[in-house]
Amino acid sequence: MGAGVQSLPRARRQRRVLPGFGVGMGITLFWLGLIVLIPLAGVFLRAAGLGVDGIWRIWSEPRVLSALRLSFGTAFAAAAFNTLMGTWVAWVFVRYRFPGRRLFDAMIDLPFALPTAVAGIALTALYGGQGWVGRWLEPLGLKVAYTPVGIVVALVFVGLPFVVRIVQPVLAEAERELEEAAATLGASRWQTIVRVVVPALWPAMLTGFALAFARGVGEYGSVIFIAGNLPFATEIAPLLITIRLDEFDYAGATAIAAAMLLLSFLVLLLVNSLQARLQRRGAR
Repeated sequence: MGAGVQSLPRARRQRRVLPGFGVGMGITLFWLGLIVLIPLAGVFLRAAGLGVDGIWRIWSEPRVLSALRLSFGTAFAAAAFNTLMGTWVAWVFVRYRFPGRRLFDAMIDLPFALPTAVAGIALTALYGGQGWVGRWLEPLGLKVAYTPVGIVVALVFVGLPFVVRIVQPVLAEAERELEEAAATLGASRWQTIVRVVVPALWPAMLTGFALAFARGVGEYGSVIFIAGNLPFATEIAPLLITIRLDEFDYAGATAIAAAMLLLSFLVLLLVNSLQARLQRRGAR
């Protein structure tokens, strides 16, 4: 009996395919440091050369504040919209069978493969004053191209796949018996969605929101064509960084990049904390 108990840990160690914790953690930290931490540290070190006063002077410039406000505001709005509609689309693809379903499901991944500049040109041609959609919207006072609304439209286009592909497998693995049990107990469809379906999907929806938001904050190619790029109106922070680089103001560009990194990290940290809290509540 004692020999059998002693041989159990040895058998488990022999069945491991990957290296042990020490080697695995070492490789992980080395790779993350090489790919993520060192480049990010370089941004902060370059910006630190300006000093606290120099960094604060750049961060407090009205043009910089306007660009950051526009980038983060439109990214948040697009990610929130994608969280709602992406969950809806994932629900339809998982719970229903209809002609052309596989084709439409494959089309969700097009923003991943399509160059963002091509997407920006296509959206501008579509929603511009002479576009197929814009020519009908502008007489109604709804201008999309060259406005913040156009930026949101572009970010919705590039961010939708993140939410759909995160929520879709969670829906596919969800226990439909719980929904049937709720219906058996007299719950309406709305009560079943709010009290049974949504709580199980919240962590996946928040993950999709975080990914869509992160993509939207740093998006450049699909936005610059439809935004108009007017300072204090439709100029996004990534474009302002590019302008500073063209002016050989490398310290100023890295200071703006550092501000974007800090703000993005705080938002993602908040979302991850909320997601972890929801998962702990669900485990209870």
